[in-house]
Amino acid sequence: MYKVFVNELPLILTNKLSDTTNGEYFSLKKESVQEAISSLKKGKLEEAFIYHPNGSEILDKFTKEIPLVSAAGGVVTNKEGKVLFIYRNDKWDLPKGKLDKGETIEECAMREVEEETGVTGLKIDNYLQTTYHVFKHNGINKLKQVHWYAMSTEFDGKLKPEKKEGIFKVKWKGPAKIKKALQNSYINIKILFHEA
Repeated sequence: MYKVFVNELPLILTNKLSDTTNGEYFSLKKESVQEAISSLKKGKLEEAFIYHPNGSEILDKFTKEIPLVSAAGGVVTNKEGKVLFIYRNDKWDLPKGKLDKGETIEECAMREVEEETGVTGLKIDNYLQTTYHVFKHNGINKLKQVHWYAMSTEFDGKLKPEKKEGIFKVKWKGPAKIKKALQNSYINIKILFHEA
């Protein structure tokens, strides 16, 4: 099962049919997938399900209907235990970005954090999880798959928001400020902090 978010609402890719749901099932065909996404975007449904009997094939088949964009990012902690946040599109977010040709997912995660925040000396501690959301680019729905890593750094220099990427603030946040930031963030970010 995969949970893909469309405007913060779940589109669940599943190989199980269940009667205990308030959502609607759609087949794994281009028109049905687009209809499910449209229904969630317009608020006609609170959740939707894409059904395919083979769970191991479902993501591959889904990405044949919707182009996949791979990305990576980090939940970066400094030596005080504070977490690095960016502010973009009027929301608190975490640094992340698209995979460049020829780089590994880990290299992408570290490069994007450095470019978006100015933080250097990053070390990957472990893989956290992969999140999914649908976004529109040039009028086409795309699926963004973000691989998240826990990272640490001894960096204590000046933070530099990457303005050309629409980032206007970069901040280290402790527990109370993280909680407040998550109230104005995306569901996939909240999931990383187990707040969703």
